[in-house]
Amino acid sequence: MSLNLPVADEANELLSRSPFALMLAMMLDQQVPLEKAFSSPYELARRLGHEPTAVELAGFDPDALAAIFAERPALHRFPKAMAGRAQELARQLVEHYDGDAEKVWADATTGKELVARLSRLPGFGGYKAQITTALLGKQLGVRPQGWREAAGHFGEEGSHYSVADIVDDASLAAVRSYKKDVKAAAKAAG
Repeated sequence: MSLNLPVADEANELLSRSPFALMLAMMLDQQVPLEKAFSSPYELARRLGHEPTAVELAGFDPDALAAIFAERPALHRFPKAMAGRAQELARQLVEHYDGDAEKVWADATTGKELVARLSRLPGFGGYKAQITTALLGKQLGVRPQGWREAAGHFGEEGSHYSVADIVDDASLAAVRSYKKDVKAAAKAAG
């Protein structure tokens, strides 16, 4: 199974093949367009000249990593902070999952356990853990028992709420429309 997000084919290929790249993209998916977040792991690999591992990023010189994130165009709106968060994510993966991001979900026996594991990672919270669970289940075939329920409304079949639902231009437009409506409702209520 492979992702078909609105990014370059090479970025989709990396995200589909590399659990660590996918985790980095999900972590970076905040306060930037999703195209930026999901392209950045590929761009990071391009800048380094190879795909980084969690072990490598965990031990990277923090200032050097921040400089790589800040190169124009920056990998995130807040390159220094997100370089630090990426490094902390890598450290957590090394400490708790032997540096193998796939282990976060590979031996999770239930969706609830998967959401709990994801929500403990830097840059993830409850919603992002649910969205990641939905993405894994809907698009990459990672479906521990109860994954849809654990993913909340993001796990609903046929929904268009998040990146988990983007498979083509029409679904991208539907997700963007949903997010626009949510922002408008929040603004009206606030």
